[in-house]
Amino acid sequence: MFESLTERLAQIFRELRGKGKLSEADVRAGLREIRQALLAADVHYQVARDLLRRVEEQAVGKRVLDSLTPSQQLLAIVRKEMTALMGGEAQTLSLSGRPAVVVLVGPAGSGKTTTAGKLARFLSRKGRRPLLVCCDPFRPAASEQLATLAARVEVPFFNAPDPLPGMEAALREAKSSLRDVVIVDTPGVPPGEEPPELLAELVRKVHPGDVLLVLDALTGQEAARIAEVFLPLGVTGAVLTKLDGDARGGAALSVPTRIGRPVLFVGVGERPEDLEPFHPDRMADRILGLGDLQGLVEKLEETAGDELKQTAARVREGTLTLEDFLAQLEAMGKAGPLSQLLARIPGIKGALDDPELERDLRRSRAIIQSMTLEERRNPHIIGASRKRRIARGSGTSVQEVNRLLAQYEKTKKLVKKMRRGRIPPGLGPLNMG
Repeated sequence: MFESLTERLAQIFRELRGKGKLSEADVRAGLREIRQALLAADVHYQVARDLLRRVEEQAVGKRVLDSLTPSQQLLAIVRKEMTALMGGEAQTLSLSGRPAVVVLVGPAGSGKTTTAGKLARFLSRKGRRPLLVCCDPFRPAASEQLATLAARVEVPFFNAPDPLPGMEAALREAKSSLRDVVIVDTPGVPPGEEPPELLAELVRKVHPGDVLLVLDALTGQEAARIAEVFLPLGVTGAVLTKLDGDARGGAALSVPTRIGRPVLFVGVGERPEDLEPFHPDRMADRILGLGDLQGLVEKLEETAGDELKQTAARVREGTLTLEDFLAQLEAMGKAGPLSQLLARIPGIKGALDDPELERDLRRSRAIIQSMTLEERRNPHIIGASRKRRIARGSGTSVQEVNRLLAQYEKTKKLVKKMRRGRIPPGLGPLNMG
């Protein structure tokens, strides 16, 4: 995510740090480079201009130039203004009404149907009881796709092939089945065309508390222009999809300001769980290469909280076994691709570029899974013959089995130090090399 922009901005701030004391000319030159980086990332020129103007007003002054760490002061100002640019604070759905109605609109191909399924799962995990409704009479197999997603996320589905009377029936169904949120998927609009009158009539009829505009982040600043034709529908917020494939960042930085609506969610993958609330401050941190550790913790807690809590308890007791090793590896696997998880950790870009890393973790899982329960709990009994059997069963080599066991012993030592308060918990299995 945002690899090109993040790397370029990181290089600019590395060069500024290398100068130590900054002159006014240094700051202005650095800001010009940041402006060029933003434009190259397909950020709207007016958005980039306004951002850098506000940064310059604060940066070219005694507070920054006379500080002991002027480059860090400048970075802090850029972070603050970038956060404000993307909306300042995280916004949420209003979910007003009984049932609350959330209508998804947007251009064709932006990912509305997939987003509807993801949103249903997200709200279910928050204790809501959603109903997915297909109001798309035009796209072939639209209802079948949404019905499949509904079954996958274990949410009921309602088809409304004739949208206007169909929505009345859908709302009756929601009330009778005690569903408190109705998520409505609507027809996609071909690029360059106005939304059909059907959409306007639908919005007027159901009075949704939330109208979410679903936009493809890969379109960059063009997403903001595309969004303009949907605003008369009463858009209350936006969802940026395919953000995991966006190396530039133009949409995330341009859309909130240009359309005057907050981004509420971002899609970061194809799985049902790959929908995340949009936090402007965390997004600014990621763009600037500062990571998102809070987001990483939340992701792990959501997908594998129980497993990690049990492992942490055994770590506190000093009884870490290879079963616990496996539990943490499985927990990370549930939370998503390793590259996405590591991207949230500042300064870990080198690990992301290592194609062996994901494979090493898969091998580690295979090795532990090839052990007997007794071997996992008492690794000291694993001799030469057992190692050969484990290597055959896991499709690895004896050397790789030895490496894993050595890493396990190293982690046990770290756990002992951790119990004496010397290091933070949870670091062992992240380094399986």
